[in-house]
Amino acid sequence: MLADLIRVLGLWRRQGGWLLAGIAVSAASTLLGVALLALAGQGIAAALGGAALGGGLAFLLLRPLVLLRPAARWTERMVTHAATFRALADIRIWFFRRLAERLPAGIGLGRSGDLLGRLVSDVDALDGLYLRALVPVLAALAVVVAGVALLAGAPLLAAAVALPLAIALLLPLVLAPGAARAAAQAARAQGRMRAAAIDPLLGVEDVLAANGEAAARATLAREGQALALAQRGLGWRAAWAGAAGTLLVQAALLGALAWGLAAEAGGAALAVLGLFLAVAAAETIGLLPRAGISLAMAAAGARRLFELADAPPPVAEPARPAEEPAGHAIRVEGLRFAWAPDRAPVFEDLELDLPEGTRLALLGPSGIGKSSFAALLLKLAAPQAGRITLGGVDIADLPAEFLRRRIACLTQDARLFDDSIAANLRIAAPLAPDAALWRALDRAGIGELVRTLPEGLATRCGEGGARFSGGQARRLALARVLLSAAPVLVLDEPTAGLDAETERAFLETLESVTAGRTVILITHRLVGVERPTRVLRLAGGRALPAAG
Repeated sequence: MLADLIRVLGLWRRQGGWLLAGIAVSAASTLLGVALLALAGQGIAAALGGAALGGGLAFLLLRPLVLLRPAARWTERMVTHAATFRALADIRIWFFRRLAERLPAGIGLGRSGDLLGRLVSDVDALDGLYLRALVPVLAALAVVVAGVALLAGAPLLAAAVALPLAIALLLPLVLAPGAARAAAQAARAQGRMRAAAIDPLLGVEDVLAANGEAAARATLAREGQALALAQRGLGWRAAWAGAAGTLLVQAALLGALAWGLAAEAGGAALAVLGLFLAVAAAETIGLLPRAGISLAMAAAGARRLFELADAPPPVAEPARPAEEPAGHAIRVEGLRFAWAPDRAPVFEDLELDLPEGTRLALLGPSGIGKSSFAALLLKLAAPQAGRITLGGVDIADLPAEFLRRRIACLTQDARLFDDSIAANLRIAAPLAPDAALWRALDRAGIGELVRTLPEGLATRCGEGGARFSGGQARRLALARVLLSAAPVLVLDEPTAGLDAETERAFLETLESVTAGRTVILITHRLVGVERPTRVLRLAGGRALPAAG
């Protein structure tokens, strides 16, 4: 647990200034509260002892503190929450990058609902590490130190007040290990429930068509009960922890009161000061035992994130990248590939030579390896034997970022995101000006339609491109590919799901706009409008000349 939390803090180091500022402001705000009540206690004690001047001075000093305390609390909330939001944003970006590197080979995560839970709930749980653990613990430490300093003239009183508060400081560390098991169980249960809720919605048409609503509801109810049970156990721990914090604060109050009753008359002022210090500490110290629960939940969330983030990437980047080649001819030599050791090979001794400018049509039925070939070209998977070269250099020795600048891919399920048309296109070229976007749209045969839309390039595409028809969405995806300057285009079943007329029109557009580039068209069949320079058929793990 501790190692995971330390690693999280390391990922937050870019926001170190904000995090330290939040802790400093929180400590200052807490100490202002202590000073406020300490002065009040001193004033009351002085007044009761007949020292009118001392009491008046204490009450005079209270006036600026009464104004400063709310301002400090507001500043504390603003700074600590700003620090938290910045730190969590850094974690999300880091996790997304790590996940993106590992998705092509699969991450042992069969359900998107669980992935969503890790991206949202598990990251959000990390705010407890800072807001509900580090900040209150360090602020409470400042209270204990200040209390000891103020009561230094009466060692027994200082001990009576400070000792219970010091024990409260240790409670988070004492409670966290046991709570960590309950928090991990709750996090796993929450992931399963999210998956049970979201996965049927993603395939709602199939669920409804198969009358599977009852089964989906039963699964969701079962996982919901499991989550409630896990959260109940965590809730009990939190309740006991809260009770322990309250008891410790009460012990400090009783200690100060007992000392005052036993002390001589001159000790009344210190006793009152001790009572007020314990009251001032109650707000901060009372939160400490719950900090242990927050630590446990943050550790559980961190563990689930790191489980995925630390999975080995499907293709490791070269330790010493080769010099980037100038050409883009592709050659496949003795390639052997299987997706897993216990699965049949997709390719056995595959040989292929594609000079620059080749227009290859790669044919074959589903499952024969056409999309696997595209994955290998893009380094989304690695062969077990043989090699693929680009410009004479083994792609295993080239950085993936460079390779994907030279090879662009349009897949059968190319996704449009729920953002503007411009944002969807700029995925391929983030700095492309609007003029370049319009050129790409015109070449893809969709520019005229976009110009008729009231918002033009700012038009949102809807989730999965729902704003457009299948053919229109495919042309927008093509415009995104054309925006790239990659000299090699891989078109993986680009017309899947389109009707015959739309398919022919789309392929005619492809033929005209890809001139001058190396094109690998992966498809089940040719419809007659393509003009490949070579036609090969995948069979038995090899590429064979197509008959007829």
